[in-house]
Amino acid sequence: MLQYLVFVGAAVNLVFGALPYIKDTLKGKTKPSRVSWLMWSIAPLIGTVAAVINGVGWAVLPVFMAGFIPILVFISSFFNKDSYWKLEKFDYLCGFFSVAALILWAVTKNPVVAIFFSIVGDFSAGVPTLIKSWKHPETETVAIYAAGIFTVLTGFAAVKTWNFSSVGFLIYLLIFNIITTILILRSRFVRKNNL
Repeated sequence: MLQYLVFVGAAVNLVFGALPYIKDTLKGKTKPSRVSWLMWSIAPLIGTVAAVINGVGWAVLPVFMAGFIPILVFISSFFNKDSYWKLEKFDYLCGFFSVAALILWAVTKNPVVAIFFSIVGDFSAGVPTLIKSWKHPETETVAIYAAGIFTVLTGFAAVKTWNFSSVGFLIYLLIFNIITTILILRSRFVRKNNL
């Protein structure tokens, strides 16, 4: 019965995480890194396919949402000229590493290797957002990362077999969302106290 918590987690992520982030993006308040959000849509979807091929059930829903929501954010960043982060060479380099990891997955065609390289690709895509969250937390909406933590935790409730295929991407997503949330909140707290 606990496995159905993933549906609650997905709904919370969409309503309390994605929608506020997209709303702030459309207003120009949040400035997503397009490299991060585009690549974030690809790697988890590949991880989802690999996990399903390897027999993972509803526990993969948070991983799917981790790919679906970024597509929505990426698309929303084109509706306001002030709602995207200016890309620099480092962003493109991270995007290159993310694509390279996905190509390595395609060459191996092994579900476990696919999940590993999906994690590497997702993290490579996320580095620009981590740096931006540290240096410019005002350009991020923390709700999406906090909701992501909740969503991933519900994913663990649906795990039937505890192996890398089932929990590898979930563990990575949990760590990444926690770190990003802390970076945004810490940076905002430090700046507020220094004013």
